[in-house]
Amino acid sequence: MGIKGLSQLLIDYAPNSVIEKEIKNYFGRKIAIDASTSIYQFLVAVRSEGNNLQNEEGETTSHLMGMFYRTVRMCENGIKPCYVFDGKPPELKSCELERRTERRVETQKSLLEAYESGTPQDVAKFTRRMVKATKKHNEDCKKLLMLMGIPYIEAPCEAEAQCAELVKLGKVFATGTEDLDALTFGTPILLRRITFSDARKLPIQEINLNVALEELNISMDQFIDLCILLGCDYCETIGKVGPQRALSLIREHKDIETILKHLDLKKHPVVENWKYKEARDFFKNPEVRSCDDVKLVWQLPDIEGLVQFMCEENGFSHERIRNGAAKLVKSATAAVQGRIDSFFSVTASKRPAAVVKKSKNKNKKVNIAGRGRKKS
Repeated sequence: MGIKGLSQLLIDYAPNSVIEKEIKNYFGRKIAIDASTSIYQFLVAVRSEGNNLQNEEGETTSHLMGMFYRTVRMCENGIKPCYVFDGKPPELKSCELERRTERRVETQKSLLEAYESGTPQDVAKFTRRMVKATKKHNEDCKKLLMLMGIPYIEAPCEAEAQCAELVKLGKVFATGTEDLDALTFGTPILLRRITFSDARKLPIQEINLNVALEELNISMDQFIDLCILLGCDYCETIGKVGPQRALSLIREHKDIETILKHLDLKKHPVVENWKYKEARDFFKNPEVRSCDDVKLVWQLPDIEGLVQFMCEENGFSHERIRNGAAKLVKSATAAVQGRIDSFFSVTASKRPAAVVKKSKNKNKKVNIAGRGRKKS
């Protein structure tokens, strides 16, 4: 789920923290990609396009298509992706996982009803909601990445936390994910849409955590409490407290403990044994693999291995896979032009003035100004 309503809150109250760039602006960058979120996205996106790809055994291969072509696209643009896979879910997430299971049961009932009396649109909607990334999907993608010469890491727990750790230690430039809880785990830079299809023509959305804290006028500890109030995967939240109210309460009272002392709990109920302290501690001290000995190595693809796995075993076109592999080879062997910020130390006391682009929603503004950062 990520953090409910955080994206819009940042756009409204910290507009300079959210900028839009073309993918080519990230050439030479190493980016840690949340693999599980990406695989789910690939499965949903391909089904939405009406192509639930399968091999001769009837096994879904949509995730392989998404992983292969979107990764090739990043490499063509000079990006060095590193995928991070989820480990075991934390105990705090058990309630959220139970809710997801219950929702899937309800969705299954709705899907059966849609097949009998619903419209094709209803069938498509409920089918998308039934999509779930499995252990086999993950193992398939790990094998594919190995054959492509792309490094991956298995996190001991949440992938977003491991991605954030890689960024904080300077191993990579940013975390690539659609879930904004990577910010709550402390990633300085978050990139959304990095694994989107080129056909969607959407720019990359870059979110800068330090700028967000500055414009929201709160500390990192207060930001974590704000995210808990908004809604996360690890505990319930306070009833009838929306995003604007949550930000106002944090600014006024600084932490959840003080908020609870001043809030009318009859109007804003709190669940018994609310585990906000445990959620806070998990965001501040997540279980992650030490990155001191992590060496990210990008290698040339195993072209014949790719052909065997993707074409012979999973039914993809020989020509398209070989063309994709050739692009990987070209990307790996081409000399990448040095970024200007690799030659200079970029410092600034103030962020450049925002260039604001109005969206169809009159209340929504998206900042498209840029900001320098040291290369990773």
